[in-house]
Order: sequence, then C-alpha cells, then structure tokens
Amino acid sequence: MPDVIKLDTIEQYNQLYGLETLHPLVAVVDLSKASRFPTHFTLNYGVYALYLKQTKCGDLRYGKQMYDYQEGTVTSFAPGQVVEVKVTDFVPPKSKGLLFHPDLIRGTSLGKDIKHYSFFSYASNEALHLSDEEKGIFQDCLDKIQVELSHPEDRHSRRLICRNIELLLDYCTRFYERQFVTRTNVNQDILGKFEDLLDEYFQNGKPQELGLPTVKYFADGVHLSPNYFGDLVKKETGRTAQEYIQNKLLNVAKEEVLGSNRSISEIAYRLGFQYPQHFSRIFKKAVGYTPKEFRLL
Repeated sequence: MPDVIKLDTIEQYNQLYGLETLHPLVAVVDLSKASRFPTHFTLNYGVYALYLKQTKCGDLRYGKQMYDYQEGTVTSFAPGQVVEVKVTDFVPPKSKGLLFHPDLIRGTSLGKDIKHYSFFSYASNEALHLSDEEKGIFQDCLDKIQVELSHPEDRHSRRLICRNIELLLDYCTRFYERQFVTRTNVNQDILGKFEDLLDEYFQNGKPQELGLPTVKYFADGVHLSPNYFGDLVKKETGRTAQEYIQNKLLNVAKEEVLGSNRSISEIAYRLGFQYPQHFSRIFKKAVGYTPKEFRLL
C-alpha cells in the first residue's frame, strides 16, 4: 500500500493535481485540467468530496473492496475515510467534483444537516449511477458553485456557496432514491438474504453469543455499509432496519413466551438481553402487556 496522504486542506488537494486554489475551504475541480497526475496514492480525507466520473480512469479501493463505478458514476467521501487510488492504463482523467472543508459549513443549516446525507458513508460497492439528465443537473450545481468562487467575495458568498452545495446534496439524495427503485430486483434479493440471516441468528443461538442483533451485523452479512443497508430497507419496506429487526425479535419472543415453559428471565437471556427487566419493558411497550401478562391471556 502506498504512503497515506492526510488531506486536511483544499490547498493540499490542488497541489496534488496542480490545480488553482480559488478558496481555502471549497473547490470545484476538473481533473481533465490537472497539470500533475499521481498514479498510485492513498488519501485519508479530512474534507467532504463528491466526484462525477465521466470515464473509467483507474481503480478506487475503499477497505477491501473496489469501487463499483463506471461512466457517469458519483463517488462521495467524508472526513475520516481512507481511499486508495491507482491509475492503471493512464489517460487524463475525465472527472469533475466538489471538495469542501467542514469549517465552511459550521454554523449553517448544512452544517446541522450534513449527518443526514447518509450516502457519504456508503461503502465501495454502493456508488451512484446517473442518467444523462441527472449528470446535467449535477454539472449545473457545480457550475453555480464555480460562479460564486469566481465572483469577488462579499457578505453573501459563503451563504450562497453553502446553499448550492446543499442543493447538490439534495439532488444526490433524490438520485439515490431513484436508484433504489430501479434496482428493486437486487434489493429484493438483499431483503431475502436479510430475512434468512435474521432466522439463522435466532435459530443458531447467536443472541447468547453476540447479544441483541444489530443493523451492522446484518449489513455486514449482505456486504453493504450500515447506512446504505438501512436506507435500502427503509425504501423497500417503509420501516427502518432497526424496526425490522425489533419486529422479528418480538415475534420470536412471543413464540417463546407462549410456546415454551421457560421462565421470562431465561427467555430474555436466550434473546440476547442482559437484563430481564429490559426485555419486559421492550415487550410491554410494543405489545401492550408484560411477558407474564401475555402468557396468561
């Protein structure tokens, strides 16, 4: 693995590719205009970044997986993510994108809402694939930000830049929702695998070994990031992944309460609860009765 470049500033990125810096906290980049082309390096991002890849120009690796990207694909990164970049058959990369430092959005509505753009934490096989129309919208948002960066800075500049970044992120959210719909067959396969994993978890004694089931456990089981997996489940079922898991947990609990002679404490431990009181509270909140009351109905 090559040396890791800790990317803490916009200036560092522009120096890496030989690009001009117009603003210390934000940049619209066009890598086809780069004067330097490093071929193998690893970036530890300290900034937010989104790229629209116009052609396949190399390999991106995040963790153990290669990025699922092709022409017209958007990849996004958040501070703390580490990505290996390797250019194989070198051609000048046709890639445009946006980078912005967390300091740019501090104290703004975008700063408060940035955590809701869950696609920044999607994994390497979860890139966003755009239609021609969507690519035009993405580019238009970049152009609006570039206009502000080229304009002499005034008291409106930061607010307008942040609002246009927010607009771009909102469009990406819409495009991802469209992608969930157009990939419904794949999504249904994932849900089927999720159901199988849920059944296996309770049938094979996993709660006693690992505790209460978590979203991350099942996301790992279907090879997705927790954020992408959660968004997929919500889109397909109308329930969060956590709600889906809890519903399964309660159904198993009801079967145990009514179909066995085990004590409530024993059932609680078998389901992964550390304390029977916690199990009873969860059960009553969802069912309307304590486990003991439910057994007597």
